[in-house]
Amino acid sequence: MLSQKTIEIIKSTVPVLEVHGTTITTVFYKNLFEAYPELLNIFNHANQKKGRQQHALANTVLAAAKHIDQLETILPVVKQIAQKHRSLAVKPEHYPIVGEYLLAAIKEVLQEAATEEILQAWGDAYGVIAGVFISVEKEMYDQASKQEGGWADFKPFTVVKKVPESDVITSFYLKPANGEGIPAFLPGQYVTVRIGIPGERFLFNRQYSLSDAAGKDYFRISVKKERTESSPDGRVSNYLHDSIQVGDSLDLTAPAGHFSIDLEKGTPVVFLGGGVGITPFMSMVHAVADQTPDRDVQFIHASDNGKVQPFRRELTGLAQKLESYQLAFVFKNPEKEDKQLPNFVKEGYMDKELLSLHVKPDADYYICGPVPFMKAIITCLKELGVEPDNIHYEFFGPAVSL
Repeated sequence: MLSQKTIEIIKSTVPVLEVHGTTITTVFYKNLFEAYPELLNIFNHANQKKGRQQHALANTVLAAAKHIDQLETILPVVKQIAQKHRSLAVKPEHYPIVGEYLLAAIKEVLQEAATEEILQAWGDAYGVIAGVFISVEKEMYDQASKQEGGWADFKPFTVVKKVPESDVITSFYLKPANGEGIPAFLPGQYVTVRIGIPGERFLFNRQYSLSDAAGKDYFRISVKKERTESSPDGRVSNYLHDSIQVGDSLDLTAPAGHFSIDLEKGTPVVFLGGGVGITPFMSMVHAVADQTPDRDVQFIHASDNGKVQPFRRELTGLAQKLESYQLAFVFKNPEKEDKQLPNFVKEGYMDKELLSLHVKPDADYYICGPVPFMKAIITCLKELGVEPDNIHYEFFGPAVSL
């Protein structure tokens, strides 16, 4: 428990963190990786270079400061981050290192304003916060390893099939290299794939949604090939597309993630996807088709055109299983043949006018795609009267503010 004085000191730093939080976390990561470069085997290099990880950590520290006297109020966020940590094999021994360099970054950025009293208070607070994460993550590690077919940390899988889904997305079908079974997972969850690329000093970790229903003897991930091979994101996706073949091995952690669909709820469900954000919805819609086929389902996906539209045949085929099903494609730059597709509904963007035709007061809405896409869709849904509790969304990578 923290003393009342410590709580007051932490809360007094909120205005400073609102201004300097991202600067502190940027300095923190720079110094951390200089001292412990091996930690780059865990962290996503692309999110570091884009500044998303720095921004996400700054938001987490700020939230902890605001709610230091009621940490239970941010427990859902803690659990969401802990899922990421567990999937990346973050361990208890990493937390003291992080604490040391976070306090040092506070001192370096704030200089004289970071008094010994403030540093001591943040040291005490960090100890409590780290303890919460370690406790939550221990439960997650235990659950992942003790479930039927489960395991701890990374496990080698073999690519047994590789299927192009569009001009830019390819699916990889993966089975355990030791021939064992795999665990069940919640529709919408993801796995972390660890890759060693020839010529690169550090390993790469990427989290990919499981794009097929549970209950199979394989995992399926569907990866978009980024346009620029020189970018950190493109480095991994291009390597997967161009170099990983059937028979090759990839290391995976057990499924993780909080973004899922309640299969017992029975309400109408509307999936609103943009680009590769379609992938978690594939496991969700297959799960609905398998377990509650009488549920009302609408699936609307936005992409550039028919050539990059993935899973078109697979999604169309679900009409044979789902009793009440509407499928619609929105193409930003449709080609002539795209406009002849039976599921083509609009040229341009998924907008408020289109959404108004599909809004149902009791429906649950699932949104995933680029951040600007999600921000626009969520804003439209709220303007159309959809309750916030009925809006569910997932970030690919560190969470940012909408």
